[in-house]
Amino acid sequence: MKDSMKWILYIIPYFIYINTFSQQKVSGRITDEDGISLPGVIVVNMSTDQKVYSNAEGVFSIDAFAYDELRFVRTGFERASRKVLPDGINSQLVISLIRVAQDIEEVKVNKITGDLTKDSRAVAKVDKGEIVGRAVGLPQPVGKMREKPAEIKQVLLPILLGNLNVQGAYDLISGKARRQKRQYRYDDLQEHINWIRKRIDDDYFISMGIPGERISEFIEFSFLETPQVRTYVKAKNLSGALLKMEEIVPVFLKRLK
Repeated sequence: MKDSMKWILYIIPYFIYINTFSQQKVSGRITDEDGISLPGVIVVNMSTDQKVYSNAEGVFSIDAFAYDELRFVRTGFERASRKVLPDGINSQLVISLIRVAQDIEEVKVNKITGDLTKDSRAVAKVDKGEIVGRAVGLPQPVGKMREKPAEIKQVLLPILLGNLNVQGAYDLISGKARRQKRQYRYDDLQEHINWIRKRIDDDYFISMGIPGERISEFIEFSFLETPQVRTYVKAKNLSGALLKMEEIVPVFLKRLK
């Protein structure tokens, strides 16, 4: 009986040690302060230097030992840290990152001369064009300020009514309208690709097997393969775009091989 008690006394600390210091899988979800999922957040185990990224739904999973520090980093947000508790107590984490406050441009105050007439004029400098626009009710420009390419129907219809749109006819015949459309499509494509790349670290794509020099190519490929990706980009829905893009990764990697 005594031997059995001794054996139990020896084995209990062993199990405590195993439960405390054995590696566990820590997972969770990362959001901003409004509860919106954050993709592309870097999750680093500061003890092992292992690094993973949250997916399009803000979900992550990483290996860790008890008391390891996990750090959460994303551009535009304050970094956060969590300690891993033993026995898998905090295996499902909910991390909320707070946006970094943006600096407001400094307001320049003109030198005061003491002359009320001069000082009032200096302070009262405003955009005269804006004042006129407000006075006559001019609508503010929406979207990009571009010259609209000529369309065939816009040229043919006036001809039927006895009018000739000379500039429109020239743009169509010379090919200018076609070049404009092609250039606008290219500009929009690059703008949408850059919109994603500015918000997601390259390592996010590299971790999925996409070579760094092919990231822009992959994003463009995802636009063509799944047009809904670009629809999300136009709506400024980063999580939705990345969720669809992750589905395209295997297809893109297969084509690379």
